[in-house]
Order: sequence, then structure tokens, then C-alpha cells
Amino acid sequence: MSSMDIDELNLRLPASAGTGLDQDSEWCEVDTADGRRRIRFHDYAEIYAIPGLYERLFYDELRCQSPSTVRGLLERVLDAEERDADDLVVLDLGSGNGMVGEQLADAGAGTIVGIDILPEAAEATERDRPGVYDDYHVVDLTEASAEVDAALGAAPFNCLTSVAALGFGDIPPAAFERAFGAIAGDGLVAFTIRDRFLEDEDTSGFSALIAGLLGSGALEPLAEQRYDHRLSIAGEPLEYHAVVARKHT
Repeated sequence: MSSMDIDELNLRLPASAGTGLDQDSEWCEVDTADGRRRIRFHDYAEIYAIPGLYERLFYDELRCQSPSTVRGLLERVLDAEERDADDLVVLDLGSGNGMVGEQLADAGAGTIVGIDILPEAAEATERDRPGVYDDYHVVDLTEASAEVDAALGAAPFNCLTSVAALGFGDIPPAAFERAFGAIAGDGLVAFTIRDRFLEDEDTSGFSALIAGLLGSGALEPLAEQRYDHRLSIAGEPLEYHAVVARKHT
């Protein structure tokens, strides 16, 4: 992917029509060789298929901060424990096109394995960030299969990351639980989640799941940060919660 790809994208965000849209209902229009297309932000397969669109939309236009925020929080924990990032064997859940993997690689993580349900995500990663992941699996973690078992047994994982991927139906609680189970005891778990998915009124299942993990002692918070994930198309900040915790068996 080159900067020319991004610069040449003719991207349009809705004006007044975008006000009041929920995060997973927002959309943009982009000119392609086949004409102008309207794409919903959470139709990731369509976004990944257009080189540069993900970066131009979420990072240049909407100022996404999640990958760098999690990297900073994780580095803070590693520094406090006087531990090298090279020790990390990371399972990156909801890897997408490799933005988080790139941050982890730049931080010096020893081994990084990506996992995503979309083949388009793996294709975009290979196209735009080849070599960032030591391995990349396209599987559905809610299914019991030999492919899932192989993906989760691919390495002795001691760190789980899941950045801006939880909630909104993209990664259900059952998939997060399955990935969590693949992490060794005393491993690190770094994730971000929209603040409303941690409230008592949450119906996604994540509030109950995370509260249960914390309440049982299965997760011990080490560092937390509230931050602006990105802007909405109306220009309002979307507040997220970033957590780095230790897993206890």
C-alpha cells in the first residue's frame, strides 16, 4: 500500500444525514473503478478490499487512537515489570488488516499470531503489512473445529490483544472467552471496548463477562485508561476503555 493509494481515494462522509447514527450504522461513499459505492463502516470485508480505505477513513479522517493507546498501555506494564516485549507471544484477536500487529511488532513483541473471521482481513494484511504476523488464521472461534484448535494451539501464548473489535456483534463474548482460554496463566490480556458495553444496561454480554472475570479474580487489572477511540462522522468523540490485565487460572 502506498500513500498514493490513500491520497487518490475520493471519499465522502455524510453531513447532516450522519448526525444521530450509531457507531455501527455509520457509512461513507467512495469512488471506485465501478462507480460510487456506499459502505457501512462495520462492513469490514468491503473496506479491506479497497487498498488504503481503512487507513484513510479511520485514521486520517476520524483520528483513530486505539492501536497506539493499547501499545502505550502495554509498554507501561512491561516497563513496570522490567520485562522485555520480546518475551511476548501474542494472540491478536480480530486482527483486521494488521494495524494492531504493526504496533506490536514496532514495540518489539517476540511472536505475533493474528486471528480473524474474515478472509478479506488476512488478504489485506498480506497486501499491506506482509511479515507483521508470524502466522495468521482465518477461523470462527465460536465453532468447534480442528482449524480452531490448530489456531489456538499454534504457539504458547502469554498475551492476548483485542483492540476495537469487541461488541457490535463483530466478536461475540463466546469468541473472546475461547481466545482467553488459550492464554497461559499469568499471561497478559490487553483489550479495548466501548464504555457502554461495560454498563449494567449492556445487552451484548460483555459487561457480565468482564465483570465475572474481574470478580472471580481470573483477571487482575494492571493498567486502565479511558480515551477517545475515534471521532464519529458527526465529529463527536467515541469513548472507549482500554485495559491491560493479568490472567490468573
